[in-house]
Amino acid sequence: MSTVALIPAHDEARRIAATLTAVRSVEGIDTVIVVDDASSDATAEIARSAGAAVIRLEQNVGKGGALEAGMAEAGDPDVLLLLDADLGETAVQAGRLLEPVLAGAADMSIARFPRPEGKAGFGLVKGLARWGITRLGGPFDAHAPLSGQRALNRSALRACRPFEAGYGVEVALTVRALRAGLRVVEVETEMSHAATGRDLAGFVHRGRQLVHVAAAIVRLARDERR
Repeated sequence: MSTVALIPAHDEARRIAATLTAVRSVEGIDTVIVVDDASSDATAEIARSAGAAVIRLEQNVGKGGALEAGMAEAGDPDVLLLLDADLGETAVQAGRLLEPVLAGAADMSIARFPRPEGKAGFGLVKGLARWGITRLGGPFDAHAPLSGQRALNRSALRACRPFEAGYGVEVALTVRALRAGLRVVEVETEMSHAATGRDLAGFVHRGRQLVHVAAAIVRLARDERR
C-alpha cells in the first residue's frame, strides 16, 4: 500500500526542515512531496536538502492550486496525507491520522488541534465553514472544519478532486466526501502550527480565508443544484 505525504509551502524556510524530519519519521509514508508555492525564501532548497521531492511553482496559486499541482508527482497513491508546512516537530502526529484510514475504518481523517493559547480570531471563518459543511454535506459535527491535516484513501481522493481554490479547500474536501457517502472522522492530535493572532496580519489572513470559504460554499451549493 502506497502512502504519499503532500505538503504545500509558501515562505516556510524557518519551519520546513523540522516538519519534514518529523514527517519522514512516521512509519508507512513512502514519499514526501513539497510544493513550493512561489516562495521568496529558501523553502524549496531546504525541503530538497531534507529529502523531499520538491515542485517549485513560479507563480503563487494558493493552497488548493498548490495541492493540485502536487498531484502530478503524487500519482494515484492508496493513501494521500495532506499536511501544512509549519507543523514543525508536531508533524510526527500524522501517524494518528493514518491509523483509521490504513485500518479501513475511515475514508478520510481530519486532525483536531488542542485549543490554542492566547487570543486567536473571533471564530467567524470557522463558524461559516461548519455551517457550510452541515448545510451542504449533511449531519457532521465538524470541530475542525478548517484543519488542513488530513488522510484520504483512494476513494476519498477521487471523490474530492479537483481541489478547491485557495483556503476553501478544506470545506470542499469534507462536503464532497460526505456527499459521496464516505466515512469521515476527526482525530485528536497534539499538533500545533504558527497560528495567526489579533493583529493586522492576522485579520488580513482571516479576511482572505473568509472570502475563500464563502466562495467555496457558493460553488458547492451551485454544484448541488445541477
